[in-house]
Amino acid sequence: MVVNCEQVWLEVSNYLDGEVDPTLRVAIDEHVRGCKHCAAVVDGTRNVIELYGDERMLEIPLGFSHRLQQRLSRQQLDETMPSSRRSFLGWMAAAAAAVVVVGAIEVVRSTSPAPEPRSEMAKPGNGVPPNMMVIASEDGKLFHAAGCPFIHEKTKLRTITAEEATLEGYTPCIRCLKKYLEAT
Repeated sequence: MVVNCEQVWLEVSNYLDGEVDPTLRVAIDEHVRGCKHCAAVVDGTRNVIELYGDERMLEIPLGFSHRLQQRLSRQQLDETMPSSRRSFLGWMAAAAAAVVVVGAIEVVRSTSPAPEPRSEMAKPGNGVPPNMMVIASEDGKLFHAAGCPFIHEKTKLRTITAEEATLEGYTPCIRCLKKYLEAT
């Protein structure tokens, strides 16, 4: 006969009292020799029984009985909770942890100093004065000097500093800002 951990836990009291049939006793003995966890459960239970049976019984601290009863009733409630609900709560905890991890990654990405340029072939505009007012199209990839004839999407223009435009991923127009780009 072979027993598993759960069967040992269910029969630990009967086992220690010598009230199990001999084949089950042999199976539990064999399992406990190979399972450290069950050996600890059996030894711990044996210790509790010995301490409880000792004539020099220890006094229990005030309120301990009440706290023990509360904890046991909570444990019974957990055991009566359907396993589907327990697994649902486990999945919810895992999902919440995943949201926290993804949120942390997004926060780190959003605070990175240099965003990806909007244009694949973009070269940073290091020579453009950072306080220079430039024009950028909300849907575009470039920022321009005022009056540049190569501005696209003229309905969605806004005026910002070159530094703000660079931080938002815009790159300088190589035609109208050429003199600044050649200086670097």
